[in-house]
Amino acid sequence: MALLYSVLDLSPVPEGGDAALAFRNSVDLARHAERWGYHRYWLAEHHNMPGIASAATSVLIGHIAGSTERIRVGSGGVMLPNHAPLVVAEQFGTLESLYPGRIDLGLGRAPGTDRSTARALRRHLGGSGDTFPQDVAELQSYFASTVPGQPVRAVPGAGLRVPLYLLGSSDFSARFAAKLGLPFAFASHFAPEYLHEALHLYRRDFQPSSTLTTPHTIVGVGVYAAETDRQAQRLFTSAQQQTLALIRGEPSLLRPPVHNMDALWSDIEQRAIQKRTRYSAVGSAKTVREHLHRLRAETDADEMMAVGQIFNHDARLRSFEIAADVFQQISAPNAALR
Repeated sequence: MALLYSVLDLSPVPEGGDAALAFRNSVDLARHAERWGYHRYWLAEHHNMPGIASAATSVLIGHIAGSTERIRVGSGGVMLPNHAPLVVAEQFGTLESLYPGRIDLGLGRAPGTDRSTARALRRHLGGSGDTFPQDVAELQSYFASTVPGQPVRAVPGAGLRVPLYLLGSSDFSARFAAKLGLPFAFASHFAPEYLHEALHLYRRDFQPSSTLTTPHTIVGVGVYAAETDRQAQRLFTSAQQQTLALIRGEPSLLRPPVHNMDALWSDIEQRAIQKRTRYSAVGSAKTVREHLHRLRAETDADEMMAVGQIFNHDARLRSFEIAADVFQQISAPNAALR
Protein backbone atom coordinates (compact mmCIF):
# COMPACT_ATOMS: atom_id res chain seq x y z
CA MET A 1 0.00 0.00 0.00
CA ALA A 2 1.29 3.47 -0.90
CA LEU A 3 2.50 5.58 1.99
CA LEU A 4 0.49 8.73 2.67
CA TYR A 5 2.53 11.75 3.66
CA SER A 6 1.27 14.86 5.42
CA VAL A 7 2.31 18.08 7.18
CA LEU A 8 2.06 19.08 10.83
CA ASP A 9 2.44 22.84 11.16
CA LEU A 10 2.99 24.69 14.45
CA SER A 11 2.84 28.01 12.59
CA PRO A 12 6.23 29.06 14.00
CA VAL A 13 6.87 32.69 14.88
CA PRO A 14 10.48 33.54 13.95
CA GLU A 15 12.58 35.95 15.95
CA GLY A 16 11.95 39.39 14.43
CA GLY A 17 8.53 38.32 13.15
CA ASP A 18 5.00 38.11 14.50
CA ALA A 19 1.86 35.97 14.28
CA ALA A 20 0.73 37.70 11.08
CA LEU A 21 3.97 36.62 9.38
CA ALA A 22 3.60 33.10 10.76
CA PHE A 23 0.09 32.83 9.31
CA ARG A 24 1.22 34.09 5.88
CA ASN A 25 3.99 31.51 5.92
CA SER A 26 1.55 28.76 6.90
CA VAL A 27 -0.77 29.62 4.02
CA ASP A 28 2.15 29.63 1.60
CA LEU A 29 3.43 26.28 2.87
CA ALA A 30 -0.06 24.74 2.68
CA ARG A 31 -0.47 25.83 -0.95
CA HIS A 32 2.90 24.35 -1.84
CA ALA A 33 2.15 21.17 0.12
CA GLU A 34 -1.03 20.72 -1.88
CA ARG A 35 0.94 20.92 -5.14
CA TRP A 36 3.61 18.55 -3.82
CA GLY A 37 1.10 15.80 -3.07
CA TYR A 38 0.81 16.00 0.71
CA HIS A 39 -2.36 14.28 1.87
CA ARG A 40 -3.35 16.49 4.78
CA TYR A 41 -2.23 19.65 6.56
CA TRP A 42 -2.69 19.67 10.32
CA LEU A 43 -2.22 22.50 12.80
CA ALA A 44 -1.34 21.99 16.45
CA GLU A 45 -2.90 23.65 19.50
CA HIS A 46 -0.41 25.17 21.93
CA HIS A 47 -0.85 28.04 24.36
CA ASN A 48 1.39 30.58 26.08
CA MET A 49 4.27 29.76 23.73
CA PRO A 50 5.70 32.83 21.95
CA GLY A 51 7.11 30.78 19.07
CA ILE A 52 3.88 28.95 18.17
CA ALA A 53 1.00 30.95 16.66
CA SER A 54 -1.60 28.19 16.17
CA ALA A 55 -3.37 28.60 19.53
CA ALA A 56 -6.79 29.36 17.98
CA THR A 57 -6.52 26.18 15.97
CA SER A 58 -10.00 25.99 14.47
CA VAL A 59 -9.77 29.61 13.27
CA LEU A 60 -6.48 28.94 11.52
CA ILE A 61 -7.80 25.70 10.01
CA GLY A 62 -10.57 27.70 8.38
CA HIS A 63 -8.04 30.20 7.01
CA ILE A 64 -5.85 27.44 5.57
CA ALA A 65 -8.79 25.51 4.11
CA GLY A 66 -10.08 28.70 2.49
CA SER A 67 -6.65 29.34 0.96
CA THR A 68 -6.31 25.86 -0.59
CA GLU A 69 -8.45 23.71 -2.83
CA ARG A 70 -8.05 19.96 -2.25
CA ILE A 71 -5.74 19.10 0.61
CA ARG A 72 -7.38 17.88 3.82
CA VAL A 73 -6.99 20.35 6.68
CA GLY A 74 -7.37 19.63 10.36
CA SER A 75 -6.08 19.64 13.89
CA GLY A 76 -3.05 17.80 15.13
CA GLY A 77 -4.65 18.30 17.45
CA VAL A 78 -7.33 20.01 19.39
CA MET A 79 -6.45 19.47 23.06
CA LEU A 80 -9.83 18.31 24.29
CA PRO A 81 -9.23 18.96 28.03
CA ASN A 82 -9.14 22.68 27.17
CA HIS A 83 -12.61 22.77 25.58
CA ALA A 84 -16.22 21.86 26.11
CA PRO A 85 -17.02 19.07 23.61
CA LEU A 86 -20.08 20.96 22.35
CA VAL A 87 -17.95 23.96 21.39
CA VAL A 88 -15.52 21.72 19.48
CA ALA A 89 -18.44 20.03 17.68
CA GLU A 90 -19.88 23.39 16.66
CA GLN A 91 -16.53 24.70 15.47
CA PHE A 92 -15.72 21.65 13.38
CA GLY A 93 -19.31 21.33 12.22
CA THR A 94 -18.92 24.86 10.89
CA LEU A 95 -15.62 24.00 9.19
CA GLU A 96 -17.07 20.83 7.63
CA SER A 97 -20.07 22.81 6.37
CA LEU A 98 -17.78 25.38 4.78
CA TYR A 99 -15.25 22.88 3.36
CA PRO A 100 -17.15 19.57 3.02
CA GLY A 101 -15.05 16.43 2.87
CA ARG A 102 -11.80 18.20 3.73
CA ILE A 103 -11.81 18.61 7.51
CA ASP A 104 -10.11 16.32 10.07
CA LEU A 105 -10.46 16.50 13.84
CA GLY A 106 -7.41 15.15 15.63
CA LEU A 107 -7.82 15.03 19.41
CA GLY A 108 -5.18 15.16 22.12
CA ARG A 109 -5.46 14.34 25.81
CA ALA A 110 -2.81 16.74 27.10
CA PRO A 111 -3.50 20.45 27.60
CA GLY A 112 -0.66 21.50 25.30
CA THR A 113 0.60 24.08 27.74
CA ASP A 114 1.75 24.68 31.32
CA ARG A 115 -0.46 24.12 34.36
CA SER A 116 -1.25 27.80 35.00
CA THR A 117 -2.34 28.34 31.41
CA ALA A 118 -4.43 25.16 31.48
CA ARG A 119 -6.31 26.55 34.47
CA ALA A 120 -6.83 29.85 32.65
CA LEU A 121 -8.23 28.02 29.63
CA ARG A 122 -10.74 25.94 31.53
CA ARG A 123 -10.58 27.33 35.03
CA HIS A 124 -13.82 25.84 36.39
CA LEU A 125 -13.80 22.51 34.55
CA GLY A 126 -10.66 20.83 35.89
CA GLY A 127 -9.26 19.77 32.52
CA SER A 128 -6.84 17.20 33.90
CA GLY A 129 -7.41 14.68 31.10
CA ASP A 130 -9.20 12.29 33.47
CA THR A 131 -12.49 12.83 31.62
CA PHE A 132 -10.99 12.38 28.14
CA PRO A 133 -12.88 9.16 27.28
CA GLN A 134 -16.17 10.70 28.38
CA ASP A 135 -15.42 13.91 26.48
CA VAL A 136 -14.67 11.96 23.29
CA ALA A 137 -17.92 10.02 23.65
CA GLU A 138 -19.83 13.25 24.16
CA LEU A 139 -18.16 14.79 21.13
CA GLN A 140 -19.04 11.77 18.99
CA SER A 141 -22.65 12.04 20.08
CA TYR A 142 -22.86 15.62 18.81
CA PHE A 143 -21.72 14.54 15.33
CA ALA A 144 -24.25 11.71 15.19
CA SER A 145 -27.72 12.24 13.74
CA THR A 146 -30.11 13.85 16.21
CA VAL A 147 -32.87 11.81 17.82
CA PRO A 148 -36.33 12.96 18.95
CA GLY A 149 -36.23 14.66 22.33
CA GLN A 150 -32.48 15.24 22.27
CA PRO A 151 -31.98 18.24 24.61
CA VAL A 152 -28.62 19.46 23.28
CA ARG A 153 -27.42 19.32 19.70
CA ALA A 154 -24.51 20.80 17.77
CA VAL A 155 -25.73 23.30 15.17
CA PRO A 156 -23.93 22.93 12.83
CA GLY A 157 -22.34 19.56 13.51
CA ALA A 158 -25.15 17.05 14.01
CA GLY A 159 -25.13 14.38 11.33
CA LEU A 160 -21.90 15.55 9.71
CA ARG A 161 -19.71 12.81 11.19
CA VAL A 162 -16.45 14.75 10.99
CA PRO A 163 -13.65 12.11 11.01
CA LEU A 164 -11.91 11.80 14.37
CA TYR A 165 -8.27 10.85 14.98
CA LEU A 166 -6.71 10.18 18.37
CA LEU A 167 -3.24 11.55 19.09
CA GLY A 168 -0.88 10.29 21.72
CA SER A 169 2.64 9.79 23.01
CA SER A 170 1.99 6.81 25.30
CA ASP A 171 -0.03 3.61 25.41
CA PHE A 172 -3.21 5.25 26.78
CA SER A 173 -4.38 6.82 23.52
CA ALA A 174 -3.17 3.78 21.55
CA ARG A 175 -5.45 1.49 23.56
CA PHE A 176 -8.31 3.97 23.49
CA ALA A 177 -8.06 4.49 19.72
CA ALA A 178 -8.05 0.71 19.25
CA LYS A 179 -11.12 0.32 21.44
CA LEU A 180 -13.05 2.97 19.49
CA GLY A 181 -11.81 1.83 16.08
CA LEU A 182 -10.32 5.24 15.25
CA PRO A 183 -7.12 6.19 13.42
CA PHE A 184 -4.13 6.71 15.71
CA ALA A 185 -1.33 9.28 15.36
CA PHE A 186 1.79 8.93 17.51
CA ALA A 187 3.87 11.99 18.39
CA SER A 188 7.23 10.37 17.73
CA HIS A 189 8.60 13.69 16.43
CA PHE A 190 9.01 14.83 20.06
CA ALA A 191 8.16 11.82 22.28
CA PRO A 192 9.66 8.74 20.61
CA GLU A 193 10.10 6.48 23.62
CA TYR A 194 6.87 4.48 23.36
CA LEU A 195 6.44 4.53 19.59
CA HIS A 196 6.82 0.82 18.87
CA GLU A 197 4.93 -0.34 21.95
CA ALA A 198 2.03 2.02 21.22
CA LEU A 199 1.75 0.90 17.59
CA HIS A 200 1.85 -2.74 18.66
CA LEU A 201 -0.91 -2.28 21.24
CA TYR A 202 -3.07 -0.30 18.83
CA ARG A 203 -2.85 -2.92 16.09
CA ARG A 204 -3.26 -5.85 18.47
CA ASP A 205 -6.34 -4.46 20.22
CA PHE A 206 -7.99 -2.72 17.27
CA GLN A 207 -11.76 -3.19 17.04
CA PRO A 208 -13.36 -2.35 13.69
CA SER A 209 -15.89 0.47 13.79
CA SER A 210 -18.42 2.06 11.47
CA THR A 211 -15.75 4.54 10.36
CA LEU A 212 -12.66 2.31 10.15
CA THR A 213 -12.43 -1.41 9.43
CA THR A 214 -8.65 -1.82 9.75
CA PRO A 215 -6.04 0.09 11.79
CA HIS A 216 -4.62 3.31 10.42
CA THR A 217 -1.35 4.56 11.91
CA ILE A 218 0.22 7.98 11.53
CA VAL A 219 3.81 8.50 12.67
CA GLY A 220 5.14 11.99 13.35
CA VAL A 221 8.66 12.73 12.13
CA GLY A 222 10.82 15.82 12.10
CA VAL A 223 12.20 16.55 8.64
CA TYR A 224 15.04 19.01 8.07
CA ALA A 225 16.24 18.62 4.50
CA ALA A 226 18.62 20.71 2.41
CA GLU A 227 21.09 20.31 -0.44
CA THR A 228 23.79 18.98 1.88
CA ASP A 229 23.94 17.30 5.28
CA ARG A 230 25.84 20.26 6.71
CA GLN A 231 23.23 22.78 5.55
CA ALA A 232 20.40 20.67 6.98
CA GLN A 233 22.16 20.22 10.32
CA ARG A 234 22.50 23.99 10.57
CA LEU A 235 18.78 24.48 9.82
CA PHE A 236 17.99 21.95 12.55
CA THR A 237 19.67 24.09 15.20
CA SER A 238 16.65 26.42 15.26
CA ALA A 239 14.44 23.54 16.37
CA GLN A 240 17.09 22.42 18.85
CA GLN A 241 17.24 25.89 20.36
CA GLN A 242 13.46 26.02 20.66
CA THR A 243 13.40 22.64 22.41
CA LEU A 244 16.23 23.76 24.69
CA ALA A 245 14.27 26.85 25.70
CA LEU A 246 11.23 24.69 26.44
CA ILE A 247 13.26 22.29 28.58
CA ARG A 248 14.51 25.27 30.57
CA GLY A 249 10.97 26.54 31.10
CA GLU A 250 11.59 29.60 28.93
CA PRO A 251 9.55 29.16 25.71
CA SER A 252 10.95 31.34 22.97
CA LEU A 253 10.46 32.58 19.46
CA LEU A 254 12.01 30.43 16.74
CA ARG A 255 15.63 31.56 16.67
CA PRO A 256 18.02 31.81 13.72
CA PRO A 257 20.24 28.78 13.10
CA VAL A 258 23.75 28.64 14.51
CA HIS A 259 26.87 26.86 13.32
CA ASN A 260 27.33 24.93 16.54
CA MET A 261 25.14 24.16 19.57
CA ASP A 262 27.99 23.26 21.92
CA ALA A 263 28.15 26.68 23.54
CA LEU A 264 24.39 26.77 24.09
CA TRP A 265 23.58 23.51 25.86
CA SER A 266 25.03 21.37 28.61
CA ASP A 267 25.90 17.72 28.07
CA ILE A 268 22.73 16.66 29.89
CA GLU A 269 20.57 19.00 27.81
CA GLN A 270 22.22 17.78 24.61
CA ARG A 271 21.45 14.16 25.45
CA ALA A 272 17.86 15.00 26.38
CA ILE A 273 17.23 16.83 23.11
CA GLN A 274 18.93 14.15 21.02
CA LYS A 275 16.72 11.56 22.71
CA ARG A 276 13.58 13.58 21.95
CA THR A 277 14.52 14.10 18.32
CA ARG A 278 16.06 10.74 17.47
CA TYR A 279 13.44 10.13 14.78
CA SER A 280 14.14 13.45 13.07
CA ALA A 281 15.46 13.09 9.53
CA VAL A 282 18.21 15.68 9.09
CA GLY A 283 20.32 15.91 5.97
CA SER A 284 20.46 15.84 2.21
CA ALA A 285 17.81 14.04 0.15
CA LYS A 286 19.89 10.86 0.31
CA THR A 287 20.29 11.02 4.08
CA VAL A 288 16.62 11.84 4.65
CA ARG A 289 15.58 9.02 2.32
CA GLU A 290 17.65 6.50 4.28
CA HIS A 291 16.16 7.68 7.58
CA LEU A 292 12.53 7.69 6.42
CA HIS A 293 12.90 4.37 4.60
CA ARG A 294 14.23 2.82 7.81
CA LEU A 295 11.50 4.36 9.95
CA ARG A 296 8.79 3.09 7.67
CA ALA A 297 10.32 -0.39 7.70
CA GLU A 298 10.43 -0.33 11.51
CA THR A 299 6.87 0.95 12.01
CA ASP A 300 4.96 -0.16 8.90
CA ALA A 301 3.19 3.18 9.19
CA ASP A 302 0.26 3.92 6.90
CA GLU A 303 1.12 7.61 6.95
CA MET A 304 4.00 9.84 7.98
CA MET A 305 3.41 13.38 9.16
CA ALA A 306 6.37 15.72 8.74
CA VAL A 307 7.09 18.70 10.97
CA GLY A 308 9.91 21.20 10.45
CA GLN A 309 10.65 24.15 12.72
CA ILE A 310 12.91 25.99 10.27
CA PHE A 311 13.71 29.70 10.72
CA ASN A 312 13.96 30.81 7.10
CA HIS A 313 10.70 30.37 5.21
CA ASP A 314 12.30 29.65 1.84
CA ALA A 315 14.52 27.01 3.45
CA ARG A 316 11.42 25.52 5.11
CA LEU A 317 9.65 25.31 1.78
CA ARG A 318 12.66 23.64 0.21
CA SER A 319 12.84 21.13 3.05
CA PHE A 320 9.21 20.08 2.55
CA GLU A 321 9.75 19.95 -1.22
CA ILE A 322 12.70 17.57 -0.80
CA ALA A 323 10.68 15.55 1.71
CA ALA A 324 7.77 15.20 -0.73
CA ASP A 325 10.08 13.78 -3.37
CA VAL A 326 11.57 11.36 -0.83
CA PHE A 327 8.15 10.25 0.41
CA GLN A 328 7.09 9.53 -3.16
CA GLN A 329 10.20 7.41 -3.69
CA ILE A 330 9.83 5.30 -0.55
CA SER A 331 6.08 4.81 -1.05
CA ALA A 332 6.57 3.27 -4.49
CA PRO A 333 5.94 -0.49 -4.72
CA ASN A 334 9.03 -2.48 -3.75
CA ALA A 335 10.84 0.73 -2.92
CA ALA A 336 14.45 0.23 -1.94
CA LEU A 337 17.29 2.53 -1.04
CA ARG A 338 19.21 3.79 -4.02
